[in-house]
Amino acid sequence: MDTKELLKKVRKIEIKTRRLSDHMFGGEYHSTFKGRGMTFSEVRQYQFGDDVRSIDWNVTARYNEPYIKVFEEERELTLMLIVDISGSELFGTDGQFKNEIVTEIAATLAFSALQNNDKIGLILFSDEIELFIPPKKGKSHVLRIIRELIEHKLKSKETDIATALKYFSKVIKKKAIVFVLSDFITDEYRETLKIVSGKHDVTGIRVYDKNEEQIPNLGMVQMEDQETGELVLVNTSSKSVRNHYKATYLERAAYFKESFQKSGAGALTCCVDESYVKKLLGYFKNR
Repeated sequence: MDTKELLKKVRKIEIKTRRLSDHMFGGEYHSTFKGRGMTFSEVRQYQFGDDVRSIDWNVTARYNEPYIKVFEEERELTLMLIVDISGSELFGTDGQFKNEIVTEIAATLAFSALQNNDKIGLILFSDEIELFIPPKKGKSHVLRIIRELIEHKLKSKETDIATALKYFSKVIKKKAIVFVLSDFITDEYRETLKIVSGKHDVTGIRVYDKNEEQIPNLGMVQMEDQETGELVLVNTSSKSVRNHYKATYLERAAYFKESFQKSGAGALTCCVDESYVKKLLGYFKNR
């Protein structure tokens, strides 16, 4: 992709997702994700009605009259986007690939965080860490994140969500708002997710295509695994083959839902032909 085409794509996504974040998600994001707690601001003289538990006894003893500690909510947050860019994301049968929807959702969340004056960071992963952009503020930083989501050339097509979560834990020490965006066509990440969710506010967003759920009856068909590149001849006219494929797919979808629920994390699913706007707004309001 040449520079002119890339800038055009970035601009198109910016216009669409920024409008959404400004008019719809800004307030919802702000109210959904609170500050990390209360931080010390100052001391002042005790006034009638103040909570006696807030008295600063050291300062009170020094001045021989009561003073209290004043706290304020720590509003600045860090938003981390952990985005799956493996081969299976390059699939779509309804006019848009899964990775295009993932990019739009990530950009919308990033602009919502920007409006809230929060830091935004990005981890792109396959079965390895493809790219890490440390959290920073500012519009130019958000535009860089969008550029990377559009043009990054992946090194591997396979997926390992546990690796991405472990890496995140190493590089981000303070509590963060975390969105993991993937099709979650994998497993064996539940234990790592539990550890990460114990410290951070985690939400998984599963983006899928409804035509992935089952194989149509097309007779003998050569299929390619989008992550391994393996070519396999599949007898799609066999009911048992189709049922086995569907059962495996549904198992992984259930694993996603159960893993996030049992870890105390949030979870939502979005089909490529659904409105992710309604899904996100509903999720924020339910929170």
